[in-house]
Amino acid sequence: MRDVFGVILGGGRGTRLYPLTRDRTKPAVPLAGKYRLIDIPMSNCYHAGIEKIAILTQFQSVSLHRHIHRTYNPDMFTTGFVEILAAEQSHKNGDWYHQTADAVRKQSAQIEPVGTRYTLILAGDHLYRMDYRNLIQFHIQKKADVTVAVQPVSREDAPNFGILKLDRSGKITHFVEKPKSEKSIVDLESSDDPEKPCMASMGVYVFNTKTLFKMLRDEQLTDFGRHVIPGAIKTHRVMGYIFDGYWEDIGTVRRFYEVNLDMAAPLPKFNLYDPEHPLYTRPRFLASTKVQGGSLHNALIADGCRIQEATIRNSVIGVRSIISQGVTIERSLIMGADYYEAPTSASDWWRPGQPNIGVGPDSVIQGAIVDKNARIGRQVIIRHIPERRDEENNNWMVRDGIVIVPKNAVIHDGTVI
Repeated sequence: MRDVFGVILGGGRGTRLYPLTRDRTKPAVPLAGKYRLIDIPMSNCYHAGIEKIAILTQFQSVSLHRHIHRTYNPDMFTTGFVEILAAEQSHKNGDWYHQTADAVRKQSAQIEPVGTRYTLILAGDHLYRMDYRNLIQFHIQKKADVTVAVQPVSREDAPNFGILKLDRSGKITHFVEKPKSEKSIVDLESSDDPEKPCMASMGVYVFNTKTLFKMLRDEQLTDFGRHVIPGAIKTHRVMGYIFDGYWEDIGTVRRFYEVNLDMAAPLPKFNLYDPEHPLYTRPRFLASTKVQGGSLHNALIADGCRIQEATIRNSVIGVRSIISQGVTIERSLIMGADYYEAPTSASDWWRPGQPNIGVGPDSVIQGAIVDKNARIGRQVIIRHIPERRDEENNNWMVRDGIVIVPKNAVIHDGTVI
């Protein structure tokens, strides 16, 4: 595994996750109360023994950079490293990244000299736990030039993914990015499972490094799924590695919401408590959470929270959350705060009449996402309305039927949403 270079794609604008990506890139979006999405591929790399890792970033990347620097610091006596390769203009490249393959091409001067035999390309916004050692071993045993990690999906889900066809040896013979017609989907079926007859690309690729950069010399190839993989099938040995574990592409607000709430369920699909494969993140050295009465049912609560006489059901409560007395939270994601607010602060002068960070007394929040540092006043009501249309207001908006209070937003006392 020391001969593998892990390259994590730091994400673009993340428009489908807006407004959670209004102030940050997708891999920096908080997850399960205390983590960030980037912690998933980073943890998988560490568990597999991959010591050389680069994160390619471009859009709204300040918080991601800060998290990487505070969290992932390799030992000075190892040959490994974790680097951030930010998009930059140079004498050779006068513009920014144009999709995934172009991002890797523009950083070839930093990636190629590392001299590893294999390059592992990873997305920074998927939720899964994979042993990359098995993937690399499969790639070597099959004498592949390129290996794509794939997962069986249903016909209904096929239009959302890159769908490929495997022959009996596991070689990929056809690849279509997000096929729309029913006929094209049926023609691509290659699984024996009648419920999941299609094979979808997970956005996880292993390349022989020399092969990768030979293909990337063609500057018309800007995206791995749309250009590089379909082209490679015609000229190289491209294999499909079937992964049957849990995997979710957290690309939309609805999927992000559902995946987070599932982690608070009694038997979540993604196990946060696996002692052999812990999920790494930044050590914050926060105090234990304090709960002063109230009722908790299927609640995932992170470090450093202060919860008074509140009722919390089927919800995720993020770091440093302040939940006042009389509050009811149901089927909601409260992301918490980046800092504690002093009872009396010298900064109070610039927010006269504004509620404190957290959820104020006697408020009700149902079916919502409250981003970090939001200020929810007293007796605020946020209720779920079935089939609610998307809308946008100054301090809240609706996406995929879910009310979202953006980062640093203020909801004043008595507001009804």
